[in-house]
Amino acid sequence: MSAAPSPARRPWLLWVPLIGFILLATIFIIGLRKPDDPTITSKMIGRPMPAFALPAATSGVDGLTSADLATGTPHLVNIFASWCVPCAGEAPQLEILAKNKVPIVGIAIRDRPDDVAGFLARYGNPYARIGSDTTSKVQIAIGSSGVPETFVVDGKGVIRMQKIGPIMPEDLPGVQAALEAAR
Repeated sequence: MSAAPSPARRPWLLWVPLIGFILLATIFIIGLRKPDDPTITSKMIGRPMPAFALPAATSGVDGLTSADLATGTPHLVNIFASWCVPCAGEAPQLEILAKNKVPIVGIAIRDRPDDVAGFLARYGNPYARIGSDTTSKVQIAIGSSGVPETFVVDGKGVIRMQKIGPIMPEDLPGVQAALEAAR
């Protein structure tokens, strides 16, 4: 019976762990840099907004119902919260859209009336109506999982686009195009 050959007889075995590590690291880095498909497709696209009636989120701005979104005019429905830092970052873009006569309504998530009023005083109020969704029930029903998110809803109350995350300056042309397509 012969003994197993010593590593000195098979020096290439010493390189196998290093080659394996380099191969795995390369695959991992390529996967991080080029994901297969970064698009998130909402299952709510093409579906009507669920029925809801939300009370006013703060004084001086009417609450929001699903019937307000089926008036023949496309709307942006912005999901936001006063405690949301990215929501403050998208506020200038919403102001630009409002100045361009885009009807914008809001749904304030898990917020208090005084905090919503403070947010609007600090960052501006592009909203025609703001409903208060203190339990996130409407947010979940429309397929939103975070703040901010924005939906383009056509004049019949059907969701045509969902934007996850803040609307940034580079997103404005796409949002405008989605609104035009929803007419």
